[in-house]
Amino acid sequence: MFELSLRWNYVLLRALAVIPSDFNPLILSDMATFRFELDHRPTRNKTYNLYLMVTVGKKRTKKKTGIQLKHIDDFNPSCKGNNWIRANVLDAKSLNEQLRLMLVKAQETYNELEDDGEVSSARIIKTMDKEIVSPSFLAFARERAKEIEEEGGFRNMRKYVGLCNKLDAFRKKMRMHDITMEDLTVELLTKFNNFLHKWKNEKNPEKLLHPNTIEVQLNIFKTLVNRAINLGYMSADKNPFLKFSYKGVPTMKEKLEMAEIQRIINLDLPKDSLIWNVRNYFLFSFYCAGIRAADFIQLRWRNVSSEGRLTYSMDKNGKFRDIVLVQQALEILKHYFRPDANPDDYIFPLLDNSAPYAKYVTIADKRTITPDMRKTLYAAVSAKNALINKYLKKIAEKAEISKNVSFHISRHSFAKVAKETGLDSGIVKELLAHSNLATTERYMGNFDTQKTDNALINLFGVVEKPKDKKEEVIEALKGMSPEEIAAILSAIKK
Repeated sequence: MFELSLRWNYVLLRALAVIPSDFNPLILSDMATFRFELDHRPTRNKTYNLYLMVTVGKKRTKKKTGIQLKHIDDFNPSCKGNNWIRANVLDAKSLNEQLRLMLVKAQETYNELEDDGEVSSARIIKTMDKEIVSPSFLAFARERAKEIEEEGGFRNMRKYVGLCNKLDAFRKKMRMHDITMEDLTVELLTKFNNFLHKWKNEKNPEKLLHPNTIEVQLNIFKTLVNRAINLGYMSADKNPFLKFSYKGVPTMKEKLEMAEIQRIINLDLPKDSLIWNVRNYFLFSFYCAGIRAADFIQLRWRNVSSEGRLTYSMDKNGKFRDIVLVQQALEILKHYFRPDANPDDYIFPLLDNSAPYAKYVTIADKRTITPDMRKTLYAAVSAKNALINKYLKKIAEKAEISKNVSFHISRHSFAKVAKETGLDSGIVKELLAHSNLATTERYMGNFDTQKTDNALINLFGVVEKPKDKKEEVIEALKGMSPEEIAAILSAIKK
């Protein structure tokens, strides 16, 4: 009778929300125990599954909690209070709350089944599975951002962290304790989309987020949802992106005309000065089909062959590039070659040859760099890229170019010039090492206006060139007599 009263008092107190959050009765009665256990066998993803262990009458059944930890020590089986997952784990507070609610649900399920006289560990798990506690999507997203950082994708990682921060701000505004997998609906995505459209631009607080930035954030959101489905955290038919989509706005990528490139070439700059070197960097990229900044900064002399070719693997996707060095590019290289240069030395004086990361040359080597060293290399490359872009703006000003010139514009400008000189789009695609033609066409833009020009001329007639003054005089003299022309010439002499 005492146990029955205790159970009903617990249910009543729970309903009134007066049981403290750190209440942790692992043993409800002599017949049932509930505790969490970590499987020490790693999954294919090198994580460890956390289970809820239910024991009734000495028969034990386990249930997945939906939580996977990266390290065995992240779990504390003998914790005080509800701190099973240690504080150093991302979103530990949210995950521990998820576990606490699961434990409460297990205890409530036991009470209900025992009252019916059909209690067992297997029936408790089966009943709970009908009302499963949904894993935290926010915790899942943050863990993925951490994984990307450890893999060396720091630029990509910042986008994921940005999404997590915006999701957390959205959660707080909506007064949600967490954003779980179960919360992911078309309605939530619609509200989050509206929320993003009111988010201030961090670089320019007077403006709101650009629609294309919102598209990037929602694309990352979609990628995370697909990953959660692939890992079994949610079913494919629950994917809210099956019915929700968002598109940004078309934008024109900044590019330079060949005449503007020539103005940069013609600038009188102090030889060997920083601004002089930066011009060389930009032009070398342009002459080599638009090398990306990260690849350019990390070029080594081993990437230049004796046959006058440049071979390297792209840092972004690992694709191999093999292009001929045109004469203009070779002339630039002459400024930086030293007889005592080693094959593994950096070509351009941007990174330190003696730095610890410098000994990691190939893409395969770089995959073995520790996360901290990878972060150091990324920071060094980013700093040099920022320095180059700073001086390119000064170059643009000197060349009287009003466009926002950056290193990446060399890539867009190459695509533009290549198209205008008649190169086939497929060849330009290969030179830029794009995966698909659509990307190349976005780079090239609508440069080929010859067809539309001809259509307008045919429609409205040939546009005559304005005549110069000499032609006008000749036209006026036509039909005059020799005497009249002689009189005009005599008047001019006076």
